[in-house]
Amino acid sequence: MIKVWIVFFTITGCNTQEKNEPSPALSPQEALKKFEFNEDLTVQLVAAEPLIEDPVFTSFDEEGRLWVVEMRGFMNTIDGHNEQAPNGRISILEDKNGDGEMDKKTIYLDSLILPRALAIVSNGALVAENMALWWTQDLDGDLVADTKVLVDPDYAGSNLPEHAGNGLLRGIDNWYYNAKSRFRYKLKDQRWIKDSTEFRGQWGISQDNYGRLYYNYNWSPLHADLVPPNYFNRNLNHSSTSGIDQGLTSDREIFPVRENLAINRGYIPGTLDKRNRLKEFTSACSPFYYRGDGLPSQYSENVFICEPSGNLIKRNGIKDNEIFIQTSSPDQGRSVIASRDERFRPVSLTSGPDGALYITDMYRGLIQHAAYISSYLKAITINRKLELPTHYGRIWRLTEKNQGNRSVQKLSELKHHELVQKLKHPNGWHRDMAQRLLVEKKDKNTVKILEELALDNKYPLAQIHALWTLEGMGKLDAKVIISLLEIDNSKNPQVTIHALRLAEQFSSENSVYKEVLENSLFKIVRSKNSAISLQLVLSSGNFSPKFNFKVLLVVLEPMIDEPIFRDAALSSLYDHEFSFLQLLLEQKTWQNEGSSRAIFIEMLATAICNKYEPSEMRKLVKILDNSPPSQDWKSLAIFRGMTVASSHHKSPLIRLPKAPLFTTTTEFEKSDLNINQLNQLFDWPGKNNKVDSLKASFNLSNSEKISFAKGRQLYVSTCAGCHGEDGEGVNRMGPPLNNSEWVTGSEKRLAMILIHGLEGPLTVNGVQYQSPEILPIMPSMASLDNGRIANILTYIRNEWNNNAPAVKSGTVAELRLSTQGRVLPWKPEDLLKYEPPVNPLNKP
Repeated sequence: MIKVWIVFFTITGCNTQEKNEPSPALSPQEALKKFEFNEDLTVQLVAAEPLIEDPVFTSFDEEGRLWVVEMRGFMNTIDGHNEQAPNGRISILEDKNGDGEMDKKTIYLDSLILPRALAIVSNGALVAENMALWWTQDLDGDLVADTKVLVDPDYAGSNLPEHAGNGLLRGIDNWYYNAKSRFRYKLKDQRWIKDSTEFRGQWGISQDNYGRLYYNYNWSPLHADLVPPNYFNRNLNHSSTSGIDQGLTSDREIFPVRENLAINRGYIPGTLDKRNRLKEFTSACSPFYYRGDGLPSQYSENVFICEPSGNLIKRNGIKDNEIFIQTSSPDQGRSVIASRDERFRPVSLTSGPDGALYITDMYRGLIQHAAYISSYLKAITINRKLELPTHYGRIWRLTEKNQGNRSVQKLSELKHHELVQKLKHPNGWHRDMAQRLLVEKKDKNTVKILEELALDNKYPLAQIHALWTLEGMGKLDAKVIISLLEIDNSKNPQVTIHALRLAEQFSSENSVYKEVLENSLFKIVRSKNSAISLQLVLSSGNFSPKFNFKVLLVVLEPMIDEPIFRDAALSSLYDHEFSFLQLLLEQKTWQNEGSSRAIFIEMLATAICNKYEPSEMRKLVKILDNSPPSQDWKSLAIFRGMTVASSHHKSPLIRLPKAPLFTTTTEFEKSDLNINQLNQLFDWPGKNNKVDSLKASFNLSNSEKISFAKGRQLYVSTCAGCHGEDGEGVNRMGPPLNNSEWVTGSEKRLAMILIHGLEGPLTVNGVQYQSPEILPIMPSMASLDNGRIANILTYIRNEWNNNAPAVKSGTVAELRLSTQGRVLPWKPEDLLKYEPPVNPLNKP
């Protein structure tokens, strides 16, 4: 142990007295005094041990009761022994005397193995525990579960608590969404439906007023989907590179108010500042989009993000910019709430009928699971006596200062017309709860009232909820949708967007409304609101191909420069990519060369080849023969798209009876098109593969070629706008990457540029680039995961005239860890001097 501590002292530069000092558990009253928060807020205790133990998730029901998931098996010893013991439970808390603090507990469900998620449904709850998802019901009204029916045995996906499915968020579209999962669930006719969806996040998921989903990863605090679920996974021939899992901020800096010595990677230099405080997010979780009315107005529609390792919660301001979401950091240099108590561990957030923000505090010294605990953290935890006690836990209420307790109305006691009126409520909790109750009741007497509300443009949020309530009840009438599409909703574009989504269910060939709907949809095809245009592109893919093509030709013309529109168009063209490509090539407006047009044609060609229909691929070759890629920009884009698809095949992609004509021309021999792996693309009888006709690549393996191809798609969507499709840079945007020593040199240095960004004048091949020739700062791309960053780097190091080894995702992961704590962009001169520390992944 003495030797271990000498190493720790050397690395961190802090004294062992601080490391050995215990951090005792405090009473709730003592812990309350340790909070620091914004002066216009106040914190109140809602519940604490022994009433609850090890809470990880909370949710209010229609009666105003608080349901708590208690994960009592988590890390009861330093090695996590016996965590499979059935000692977890779901409890229901009530405030019987109205003082704001819970005073009655009923155990709804007991003897659970690591329960982790909960969704309140009719007469019971969905419960995630022991890797599975269960439907439980209380049949006699005593708040104790009487039934437990298996919904999905594989819900969690992993037996590791940090990497198992969770969330069970009821979306505005009546589906239940999850973090760390590719699945969603829906109750229909008393039967649970499981459906695939996009993979999202790690721990915690929430939605904004329009149903957009927000989530995060421990290393990246805030992500969101810019398009509704399951649109961008429709086309199996195309992999979207925008719109889904969009990192919203590169600002990872946090502001603890105490030392954070007991963190897993505290031994890495730079992780802690000079006061031994954590500098950036290391366990970001549970991003909660606040839609309540119990905080001051400036907190409305902000996202609160938990950081249990730093004993704090950070806030991000959110601004809706039609398609995109802009973020800000309103609490400059501080947290919205932080504690000087090391055992304050906020792991989940929710809102309730009173509009306040409720904080689930697991309250413990050790928050890291045994599967990932480092020797550093193990030693410091034992020395500071942080492994015990366990089975504590608190729920805190964050609300406006001097607000006092609000009375809670029981929504279950409301009459049907009163429940419909709750869809207008300023507190999103009431709107969500009313929608859920109306859908579950399916009272036919509410249909007319809901239809009237759906058409009342004085209440746009209520309109949206009314529409989805009708959909959930199975009572949505196409006439309502048509009426909404005919109304000028320019002031409330989201109403039109949701009407477009719901119009799709009437798009089948046998629908009497199909033609009327298509006419109504096309009337808004030239909308000035880009969000409406985007949804129109997405929705048109569920109508006839003829209508879809008509919409795409109009919308893409002004929006082709936006990657999200290109991805949206591809998502709508599943199995019709070649027909649309033929149509594009005939359009006069597509005769003028443009980089964005070329990228889209390339994406179309890649999708066509991924479909792997021989007749369509031979037709592509015929297009190239009639208009050689060495002479025509459109054919060049098709050729490049074909080569991207060929990277996924070990043998040539297309087998032909003879050599393509365009490859036999003198122009082709003289051009640089042979860099695109011609041998991998074509084969024909008697073909003689010439090594010198291939790009002199760095001997990429098959898996590295796939990484290269994925990197190409990511590059054209996220990087080409600043650095050019040809890698030669863009004036006033970014420097060249082709023939750049920064690209082909140290892979670690290059990776650190993407992780942290770069600032200041930059010299490339003896030429200095600085503002205004280029942007003054290249922003961090740290919100991209390690694999995506590695793919981009592999691509740019092996494209154009560059020739360098591929980059592994593990290398990016190591650098992300070893440089943790850096919150500012690099300056070129500092980056040239910097040597990353010893690989932390191999640290004992």
